[in-house]
Amino acid sequence: MPDIDVDFCYERRQEVIDYVVRKYGADHVAQIITFGTMAARAVVRDVGRVLRIPYNEVDKIAKLIPQMLKITLQQALDMVPELKELYNSGETFKKLIDLSMKLEGLPRHASTHAAGVVISSVPTMELVPLQRNEDSITTQYPMGTLEALGMLKMDFLGLRTLTVIKDCCDFIERRGIPAPDFNTLGFDDRNVYDLISSGDTVGIFQLESAGMTNLMMQMKPSCFEDIIAGIALFRP
Repeated sequence: MPDIDVDFCYERRQEVIDYVVRKYGADHVAQIITFGTMAARAVVRDVGRVLRIPYNEVDKIAKLIPQMLKITLQQALDMVPELKELYNSGETFKKLIDLSMKLEGLPRHASTHAAGVVISSVPTMELVPLQRNEDSITTQYPMGTLEALGMLKMDFLGLRTLTVIKDCCDFIERRGIPAPDFNTLGFDDRNVYDLISSGDTVGIFQLESAGMTNLMMQMKPSCFEDIIAGIALFRP
């Protein structure tokens, strides 16, 4: 099944979940579990606490691990000479890092996926194991397994950008001025494309990262399809 993503105002996302529960039945809708894993810095701190190594020594090791997405301890050892030097300096640090490397990547805790909801034509308990997570019913299978099983996964994303737009519209109306009607706005406003081409994209969803801003400045989009192509190429 396709993965369907829909963005909603951050403050009203729960209303959408409540709606699908009412429409399809509470036994046909479940949120999705997600597992936090023991990443490089976190696993070093956890193992250090269990081994009762003084906090300042563990903290010194943890802070030497670069803050890169999905970096491993082995990569950190290869990249940071000071970390490698500490690793070779004595049995305590070597034991700490060796044990951490064995545990690295294992599930640390379970929580509810920030956006994912599954909807099924039969009660979800007939298809997947479930569990209660505070006030929510979640699957015990993570997102990838549910997709492999062919279940319909909806991502109801709470987007703060939409909340900001809503608040702005409310503010405009409180001043006695009609708010913009987004159903009637066109896609051919030259000023919009000039603004994006100039790099003034802070606060514009999908376009505000440094890389995306630079790409738009080089592309100088003149139609909405140009923006679609730029995002698709930049975030494949």
